[in-house]
Amino acid sequence: MIDRLVVLNDVSAARGGATGLALASVRALRARGVPVTFIAGDSGENPELRDLGVEIVPMGQALLLEASMGEAFFRGLYNRRTISVAGDWITRNDTHRTIYHVHTWAKILSPSLFQVLRPVADRLAVSAHDFFLVCPNGGYVFYRTGRVCELRPMSRACVFAACDRRTYGHKLWRVARQAIRSILFDLRRTPPLVLAIHDGMRAGLERGGIPSHAIKVLRNPIDAFTRDRISAERNKEVVFIGRLNLEKGADLAAKAARLAGAKLRIIGDGPMLERLKRDYPEVTFEGWRSHAEIGRLVSSARALVMPSRYPEPFGLVAGEALWSGLPVVLSDTAMMADEIVKRGAGLACDIRSENALVEVLQQVFANDADTRQMSTNAFEATRDLGNTLSDWTDALISIYEGLAAKIT
Repeated sequence: MIDRLVVLNDVSAARGGATGLALASVRALRARGVPVTFIAGDSGENPELRDLGVEIVPMGQALLLEASMGEAFFRGLYNRRTISVAGDWITRNDTHRTIYHVHTWAKILSPSLFQVLRPVADRLAVSAHDFFLVCPNGGYVFYRTGRVCELRPMSRACVFAACDRRTYGHKLWRVARQAIRSILFDLRRTPPLVLAIHDGMRAGLERGGIPSHAIKVLRNPIDAFTRDRISAERNKEVVFIGRLNLEKGADLAAKAARLAGAKLRIIGDGPMLERLKRDYPEVTFEGWRSHAEIGRLVSSARALVMPSRYPEPFGLVAGEALWSGLPVVLSDTAMMADEIVKRGAGLACDIRSENALVEVLQQVFANDADTRQMSTNAFEATRDLGNTLSDWTDALISIYEGLAAKIT
């Protein structure tokens, strides 16, 4: 058994899939009796962690998006507080069987986190929930057009590519951040164990310089919203679940639903919320909800729509919907798209084409028998697309013990 797991994450409360998985790992490891420390960029105010007996080490900082422009510019490139807080904990507490696991770092912790972790690289796992480890914009996509990027990260062509969701100036800032991370911790020469959440991520991670031998695929744990199949064929609305930002495509879902004459329910929050409320008053907005509350809300859904503008590596909500019997309508660039379509559990389309998403939504409502079949397939034929929580926990423990065994 390892001495302790140290989870490092920008925030201590879930407002997205990556942090939700970080917290799920904490719950699972504590249930197995593993001591856990949680180093968070924010205030660490999460009563659940305290109740679990987790040592919380907070940095007490706000997300970059909530800071002033000047502060965000410099702190996002190199956060000195990460050095003092995380570095001090490691100096005082590290043992040869203490394992470190990074989930998110780009919103508070910054590249300086990798400088802190360089001395414990042999006992470090980094989850690749996205491509920020290698790609400056994190998505291998030209966000304004939705075109998938095939460039080598940090190449001359990459640096000059206007792919950022905001401005080219912001892209250059991201390039600088990536360069600093590379200087502080060269993932090509002394890579940590990188945990990819889907097999389709391997090529992108390798293109960014991470050696194949350092990459291990561990699919996410899926916790269905409901234990019984949702009778999707009886329902008359579609649902979007996720953060309301450009890359997740909530605006695309709202526009397509309007044109298809379908009712849409949005569960989530984010920077696009007010604009969406203004532009699409017919949409029902639920805000963030607990897993149990989502289960009740989606019982009236006919399908989940996931029109991500970037190659979604996994899409945890897609798995949760499928295992509940909800067909999934998603972008054809999503890494689960082919798997879902081949199992007859959903439909994929080119979300860059406005009509394509509209037509797919209309198809979902066109025939109850077809929708029932997709629902049944989703419920019965997709169990191999993810892990159960127990299997995922077993795999994590095996990975951690393997890292510790390399040292002892």
